[in-house]
Amino acid sequence: MNRWLIFLVIFMLIFSLTGCSTSTSGNNTDANQNITIRIATQYGLQYAPAQIMEKKQLIEKYLPGAKIEWQTFPSGGAINEALAANRIDFAFMGPPPFLISWDKGVKIKLVSSVQGGPNGIVTYRQDIKSIMDLKDDDKIAMPGIGSTQHIFLQMESDKLLNDPHAMDDKILSMSHPDAMNALLNRQVAAHFASAPYYFEELSNPAMHEVLTGREAFGGEFTHIFMVATEEFHNNNPMAYAAVYHALVDAVAIINEQPENAAKILAPIYNLSEEKTLKYITWKEVNYSSTPYGLLKMAEFMKKAGYIKKIPERISDIAFENIIAQMGKKNGEQTEIEKLQY
Repeated sequence: MNRWLIFLVIFMLIFSLTGCSTSTSGNNTDANQNITIRIATQYGLQYAPAQIMEKKQLIEKYLPGAKIEWQTFPSGGAINEALAANRIDFAFMGPPPFLISWDKGVKIKLVSSVQGGPNGIVTYRQDIKSIMDLKDDDKIAMPGIGSTQHIFLQMESDKLLNDPHAMDDKILSMSHPDAMNALLNRQVAAHFASAPYYFEELSNPAMHEVLTGREAFGGEFTHIFMVATEEFHNNNPMAYAAVYHALVDAVAIINEQPENAAKILAPIYNLSEEKTLKYITWKEVNYSSTPYGLLKMAEFMKKAGYIKKIPERISDIAFENIIAQMGKKNGEQTEIEKLQY
């Protein structure tokens, strides 16, 4: 751990003071050519920092000459399979797939929070005002069993029916783009949607919202994290720091230069820059490296039978940079620790 912290401190000092000068980049290019970083991401504006990292080559700014391989997966379950098979080094994913993988013994930990924002169940059916109105044959499209959307549905089922699994038979596994098309074509009763599909669907006057993720969860939550394998973290401290620093840069671009971010993201989703800007600056959208609601999610998932154990401490599931960010207040929890519940 001390070796890793020394590398990270040195790395941050170098790049904060020099801005990664051209001469430094030239000297390091040859050495970095032996570095390959494999990164998995998914669909949706909640992954906007990843897409900005890729399009602006932010990792390459800190590791000139390194090979960065970006892969897009349809679900967190597919990413879990790739992590277990050691086919990727970093992944952008929701907390449920991460916790399931961690519980199974896959050696991964959190690098950073990425985004928290609105999502919800959208339908065209006027007779559906709550999940209690769903009929026997009705289906809700979502990324799959164990997805963040599925856990939110189970939380609501637990509150209303005292059974987290009461609505499991309503789930239809589908990527968000396909789910939106299915909803618009009346092929499914509802879609538990994330941005930008959530915003696009609600802009249709024939659609209305049945349940928000925040309502189901009972407060603010982190929707997307970046995780990394312990093997990559332990063996490549400078490369790990470069990826983390690139993510911080991407989040800063979205928060401080949203018009610039919208210009980068709009072509990816075939949206206008104006609409993209509206979506990434939506009231409840929060691009941030600070995690929310992580341990509350873990506790519910244990209750629902997805995982057998919950983290005893944040260091069980997070790398040093998150632990340092959260801090340690002797005698009571820090404010950020409290946010995890």
